Amino acid sequence: MRARTGSKPHRRPAADDDKPGLAARKTAARLLSAVIDTRTSLDALTDNEHGHPQYLALEPRDRALVRAILVSALRHRNTIASLIESRLERPLPANAHALSHVLHVGAAQILFLDVPDSAAVDLAVAQAKDDPRTRRFSALVNGVLRNLARRKERSLPAALAATRDAPKWFDARLQAAYGTERAGAILAAHRLEAPVDFTVKSDAGKWAGLLGGRVLPGGSVRLDRLPDAVTALPGFEEGAWWVQDAAAALPARLLGNIENLDVADLCAAPGGKTAQLAQAGARVTAVDQSANRLKRLAGNLERLGLTAEIVQADLMQWQPPRLFDAILLDAPCSSTGTVRRHPDVPWTKTPEDIARLAELQRRLAEQAAGWVKPGGTLVFSNCSLDPAEGEQLVAALLAARQDLVLSPIAPEEIPGAERFVTAEGHLRTTPETGGEDAMSLHDVDGFFAARLKRL
Repeated sequence: MRARTGSKPHRRPAADDDKPGLAARKTAARLLSAVIDTRTSLDALTDNEHGHPQYLALEPRDRALVRAILVSALRHRNTIASLIESRLERPLPANAHALSHVLHVGAAQILFLDVPDSAAVDLAVAQAKDDPRTRRFSALVNGVLRNLARRKERSLPAALAATRDAPKWFDARLQAAYGTERAGAILAAHRLEAPVDFTVKSDAGKWAGLLGGRVLPGGSVRLDRLPDAVTALPGFEEGAWWVQDAAAALPARLLGNIENLDVADLCAAPGGKTAQLAQAGARVTAVDQSANRLKRLAGNLERLGLTAEIVQADLMQWQPPRLFDAILLDAPCSSTGTVRRHPDVPWTKTPEDIARLAELQRRLAEQAAGWVKPGGTLVFSNCSLDPAEGEQLVAALLAARQDLVLSPIAPEEIPGAERFVTAEGHLRTTPETGGEDAMSLHDVDGFFAARLKRL
């Protein structure tokens, strides 16, 4: 479709300043630019206290719309791009980033959100006219999006089937680790909204009934959709449960019976695993570098009626006053196992980031290993799908530390999650769906964990 060029610049009508919904769409395009062009975290941009100024200037309803647009645009970025490109006579100019973002914001609403097509198109055109960089392409925006709206019932299913919604580098690493078919299943899962899981302190059946969910293998309670206000759910004020993906709840269980043991939770905030360890009867020391995140951890523990010694420290500088019977190190990572919840991750991370984070994790694990008593246990975990941050890292750690040996995980230790135990005795969960049954855990975040014993 050809853009009309050569027309004289014109000033947009003043009324456009107040056009309902325009500010939200402009914000969505601005934030999409920040994610794609400058690799800025979506969570940081949409934080309700410290987020992007344009986002914070919106009313709560518009903030929710902006986030819904961005999540859909990122989950289906390559599908949207293919549908837009098929409606152009020639590719967009290489430097037409602003125009691309306007089109993606409009297409995300037309294809994946409950927004009237006419409103999505009209607001995208108004947005294009509002920006000097895109003003001369307003007719193109109108034509492409109207064509997309008219033909979406036929063209969208075919585009979804033919497209892998991930950057090429990310898809290639998944295929190298899991094979083409399984990598495709993981990418398909990344298009879906993740369920919300709760770890309950007791009586999972009772709380499943009260929350309107179901009990998963392992005892977590699952709701298929995140409610508007978690804090308004039954049991929140009394501290009966906390939000925690069922896969994230597995590493702490690998420590076994820790009642009355000294256990350290390293990189502990926001505290889901700390709560698990305290609930299991351990004397917990929770360590994290971030003062703000530790405040959140302390608040969570207070709500739950659980206690832990809280320490703010850089783990590379910290010297604990004593050795621990067991340590759980849930290390900072690329977060590629949480793409369903954070669809910006593949677009904001790079292979170089994975290599850098893997080196940081290795150093942290070596440091933590020295704080475990002889005969004690170190569980290393993270929410990455990449072997460089998992299997390869543990192999390098064991080669460097002669005082550590692998303590293989037995499938029967984690009923319902047996299929996630590898031949080497590691835990490796992945988010693809399919083949679900009541006795097996499915549809979880990607997680890795290895259990090590200090000699």
